[in-house]
Amino acid sequence: MDSFRGLFDKLDRNKDGFISREELHSEMRRIGVEPVCEKVQAILSNYDQNEDGRLSYEEFLIYIMDREKKWKIDFHALDRNKCGAIDLEDIMTLFKELGLVISKPNAKRIIQMMDEDNSMTVDWDEFLQHVIINPAENIGELVSSWKHNLVFDVGESRSLSIELTQDETDLSIWGNFILAAGLADAVSRTVTAPIDMLKTRLQVFGSKAVSLGLRELQTGGFRSLWQGNAVNVLKGTPQSTLQCFIYAQMRMSTLGERESLSVHQRFGLGCVSGAVAHAVFYPLEVLKVRLNLQPAGTYNGVLGCAKLIYQNESVAAFYRGFKPSILCMIPYAGVECAVHQSIMSWARQDPEQVSDSKLFLFSFAAFASGQATSYPLAVIRTQQQAQAFCSTSQKTADALQGLVGIYEKNGVRGFYNGMGASFVRAVPCALLNYTLTSKFETLLSSLS
Repeated sequence: MDSFRGLFDKLDRNKDGFISREELHSEMRRIGVEPVCEKVQAILSNYDQNEDGRLSYEEFLIYIMDREKKWKIDFHALDRNKCGAIDLEDIMTLFKELGLVISKPNAKRIIQMMDEDNSMTVDWDEFLQHVIINPAENIGELVSSWKHNLVFDVGESRSLSIELTQDETDLSIWGNFILAAGLADAVSRTVTAPIDMLKTRLQVFGSKAVSLGLRELQTGGFRSLWQGNAVNVLKGTPQSTLQCFIYAQMRMSTLGERESLSVHQRFGLGCVSGAVAHAVFYPLEVLKVRLNLQPAGTYNGVLGCAKLIYQNESVAAFYRGFKPSILCMIPYAGVECAVHQSIMSWARQDPEQVSDSKLFLFSFAAFASGQATSYPLAVIRTQQQAQAFCSTSQKTADALQGLVGIYEKNGVRGFYNGMGASFVRAVPCALLNYTLTSKFETLLSSLS
């Protein structure tokens, strides 16, 4: 009982003799429990007997006894050699039985999450304390919480964590997470599609974009704000997944026996993985821009747009603006990956001092760094994609000529037309991806 009292006192941060909703939420969030709000509510609904929104020590003991009954058998099943503690081999065997691959360093991290006395084993008391704070209902849910990484997407096309661990690059682990991230990505892109369209129009039309947009809204209706969203959703997650996979494979080859990559190496891997993924899915980007800029009804859907481009122009039209686009992607992906992964490596050294808000802020800084270094080339790309049908678009034969033309027409400000809209879009996009990915993953895990 002394250990339980110690755990209660640890959770009772303001020392008022109760564990509040906020205190429980804070501790669960610290160890990565998702979805944390639902888990906290479930505990309070079942054990807050006087319904005052907090747990007394007596109510907390009842919760502990229920957790003890639920997990005692599972603990003994995990303790393969019956020594009274779970070790590295037990964790690796568990993952293998679930069809997952885990490296020894990652199995060690799981042990360290529960190991209070630094013995590199987890006895029953330590395991019980862990499943009290992490109220998983079964082994599968517990394993899912162990391997779950927080996702902060503030970019335009990446919703997956780029820093995959060695075991997470195994395709068997990606299933539910990729599907969950894809669904979240589709929702976030759909919600923010009008802002994305505004950004595209600002890149091409500059200050006239708003008035032209209002005119289009009058003729095409509210639905016209989502023109081109379908193709944007279709390219989003596949491109992100391919970039993550390429980055992860190159990272393992480059890493060797070392524990981490240098900033220069992260920059290089980010450039290569981003450029390859971007090249593969570039035709979809061209289709999106065409649908964004043309009046509603010009094309009969995505396939109709592709058919008309092929018939009236050529196959090369699907790669119009590719040169400045790939030049744009290299610094964007490289700078963002280097900054983002440097921040995440720092955060992993002292996770208790890093809050969600700080991680979000740092990830946004990484996105902003990538955008600021590459955005002028993104403007050139969009203008070249629009040249085939837009008379107001700056006619350019190459990236340098395009930069000179923009400067002569609009000054330095012209290089950054639409970047404000891109930043505005990034915030709700990131919040939706972060919130919905964990919810969809939990839902899919419960269905599988």
